[in-house]
Amino acid sequence: MYEDILLPFDGSDGSAEALHHAAEIAHWADATIHVLFVADTTRDSVSVVETRVVDSLVEEGKDIVEDAEKTLGTLGVDYDSDVVQGNPAPTIVEYAEQYGHDLIVMPTHGREGVSRYLIGSVTEKVVRLSPLPVLTVRMQPDEQLQFPYENILIPTDGSTEAGSAAEHGLSLAASLDATVHLLSVVDDTSLGLDVRSTVLSREHEQMATETLDDLVADADRHGVINTARHIEHGSPAEIIRDTIASNDIDAVVMGTTGRRGTDRILLGSVAEKTVRSAPVPVITVGRGV
Repeated sequence: MYEDILLPFDGSDGSAEALHHAAEIAHWADATIHVLFVADTTRDSVSVVETRVVDSLVEEGKDIVEDAEKTLGTLGVDYDSDVVQGNPAPTIVEYAEQYGHDLIVMPTHGREGVSRYLIGSVTEKVVRLSPLPVLTVRMQPDEQLQFPYENILIPTDGSTEAGSAAEHGLSLAASLDATVHLLSVVDDTSLGLDVRSTVLSREHEQMATETLDDLVADADRHGVINTARHIEHGSPAEIIRDTIASNDIDAVVMGTTGRRGTDRILLGSVAEKTVRSAPVPVITVGRGV
């Protein structure tokens, strides 16, 4: 599945957990982890030391990257590293594209401060900008990090973008011999109680059923043996969280965009809400995959 994993790293507790999770994936995939520190040029990090102009963030980044290398060496993972300057989110995405990485692993936040750039907004920008899959780790007390993934949730709205994400999720599940939970949410929260709304809800549910039928067939073609279908009504982000909790889900794979409409759930806002709130890793797949 993966050969070159990019790990933007700032040395915070959250990024350390992401490093260990990335290392588990790298072991399984026989992949190389590329540790990247981005010295944020949008902040004032330049100082004068003994008449020399030194970018303090670059110097700190070298120390942080060195610590990450020591950890990865202890874990027996192949690695390399780099320290660059730039605006973190676009720099991370451009770096991943330039060097041909196939997965970006990021925590959803890091410690605040002039030297810490992996705050949630940066991660969410990477999720929106990246044409490559982005695995996010939400570092909160309830976060569950387990690998290999045994149960993978794939939410879908039937769009082309959602189909690309489903392809990625099914390939991953087949490689891991995992059970796939296919979810389609009928978002009827904006519908009223009149007859027309009832008819629309039924039409949306029929479309959801057809979408899941197609995905089950796709799963079979990928060699995924175990699948479960879920059609639910309600708020998409809330339903995704409930499905995670009730089915022992280990990871979510979803698109970052989708068609608009009351029956379409994979809008950017839903993906971002899931990245912020899901207690398991979320792999978002952009349009470029």
